Amino acid sequence: MNNQEIVQKLWNLCNVLRDDGITYHQYVTELTYILFLKMAQEKDTEENIPVGYRWENLSAYSGITLKNFYVNLLKYFGEKGTGIIKEIYQDAVTSIKSPNNLETIITNIDLFDWDSENEDSFGTIYEGLLEKNANEKKSGAGQYFTPRPLIDCIVRLMKPQAGELCNDPACGTFGFMIAAAQYVRAHTDDFATLSDELYKFEKYNAFTGCELVQDTHRLALMNALLHDLHGKIIWGDTLSSVGQQMKNFDLVLSNPPFGTKKGGERASRDDFTFTTSNKQLNFLQHIYRSLKIGGRAAVVLPDNVLFADGEGAQIRADLMDKCNLHTILRLPTGIFYAQGIKTNVLFFKRGVSDYDNTKEVWIYDLRTNMPSFGKTAPLNKETFAAFESAFDAPDRRAVNDERFSVFTRAQIAEKNNSLDLGLIRDDSVAVSEELPDPIDTGEEIISQLQDAIDLIQSVVDELKTCGLKKN
Repeated sequence: MNNQEIVQKLWNLCNVLRDDGITYHQYVTELTYILFLKMAQEKDTEENIPVGYRWENLSAYSGITLKNFYVNLLKYFGEKGTGIIKEIYQDAVTSIKSPNNLETIITNIDLFDWDSENEDSFGTIYEGLLEKNANEKKSGAGQYFTPRPLIDCIVRLMKPQAGELCNDPACGTFGFMIAAAQYVRAHTDDFATLSDELYKFEKYNAFTGCELVQDTHRLALMNALLHDLHGKIIWGDTLSSVGQQMKNFDLVLSNPPFGTKKGGERASRDDFTFTTSNKQLNFLQHIYRSLKIGGRAAVVLPDNVLFADGEGAQIRADLMDKCNLHTILRLPTGIFYAQGIKTNVLFFKRGVSDYDNTKEVWIYDLRTNMPSFGKTAPLNKETFAAFESAFDAPDRRAVNDERFSVFTRAQIAEKNNSLDLGLIRDDSVAVSEELPDPIDTGEEIISQLQDAIDLIQSVVDELKTCGLKKN
């Protein structure tokens, strides 16, 4: 059984839990608790799991005895576990009410033909579950999952290097950091060409993050563990004092949550120059301040960050002073969980000084005259091919692509530092210009309506006539 088949079978088991009223997101969380134990058995890493609480113990019970053991296991790991075990199971509770449903899931997982020879098998399977959860609109998990083709495109362009300290301050299920680690692995023969010191750094320090939502934090921890990554993933709010300790990064990749802080309050950070309740603007401030000199970032942000007045204009000016904001990608609509949300990727590099680092901004329009992406037309590598070619071009001015344009800092300043620029001509506008004169069209419509009224009246008269004849 290949990984894709296992993902589908695991996902289908969710149907077993419908009578328990369990959501897709709860199901993936529940699988996290169970798969942790199964993974440890398959990969022969049970030494950190207390005797009596391992997979063989869980799978040996049935009925109400199984349910009681499982509940006690979650509580024991959350209270008395150590390290990653305590982090994953902290405050863990089961949503499964029926002992038979729990037994069905555990029995099926035990019967799967797990490929223990493939070190990356569990990680691939788990990511497949996370993606299915994100694509299921009812789960509400799409806000924590950036489409993998977009992540891969960004990682290819940012080219993370061994020895770099990487971070995602709104890490969701840790997708950006796992993709960055896979890029480094691919260019170092799975870290084998690195020194012992660098090898340990990559596995235990290089890839870090922070996540506000506890259940999502669990998923991030599990996802990292299954990919053999052990960097610090904080459970907390980056926009609080927790975030002040997150700094001096070589590379930041992130897709911060959209909206305003709960209740509209401003971020509780005393190190921000500009105060606003807009979460994306605060995350943007945090990210460019968290970079070391020469540090790079790519961050997904909605359109309002590009044109918001007041603090928005000041934050954009500060960003362009402290960093070289060299590229903006205007993304297609419909690729995130909320339909119609318009987003962009900002690419920038921290300068040596805090002033005048951005001379010009290149903008690539991948939005106008693009298909509507979704399940029937998913994003793929080819979607971003032309953009990647333009991004990496030795001489961007030699790129012959109408979607790629450049604006000087002076031009941007004239527009109140608005970055809502670079969108090309929409074909629908050109079509509308070729439409007939609206006056002529109006007269034609009135004429057609009158013809329709006359026809209806004639039918009514005919029916009346038929009725009289019948009588």
